[in-house]
Amino acid sequence: MQHLAPAFEGTEVHYATTDSTAADRVRDGHVHTYPDANKDTPLRLALCALRLAWIVLRLRPDVVISTGAAGGFLAIRLAGLIGARTMFIDSIANARSLSISARLSLDVADRVLSQWPAVADLSGAEYRGAII
Repeated sequence: MQHLAPAFEGTEVHYATTDSTAADRVRDGHVHTYPDANKDTPLRLALCALRLAWIVLRLRPDVVISTGAAGGFLAIRLAGLIGARTMFIDSIANARSLSISARLSLDVADRVLSQWPAVADLSGAEYRGAII
């Protein structure tokens, strides 16, 4: 997400991450953390969803952009429920197919981007270029 930071210049930016050390690397913006979780850790996934709900409801963002896995999808879903515009950018590592989170986001996000043209063509995501 830091590669996209220049696009957010002049706006109030908040980052939500599972990385508790991220605040040390973010120059412009606020950092909020939530528990890392996935489909195999249901209790942590519930805690993750609660923490993200608290972040989204407290901040009331206009736009949410995610590159993350389970937490990224949950943030997109929750933000969409309060009327925020949403975008999921699938990782450049997913060169053959969309991640599970990106596939789930196809139904709820305003935009889902793949950084691979062939993956976008096969999945219904959009290709607008690669970040890295």
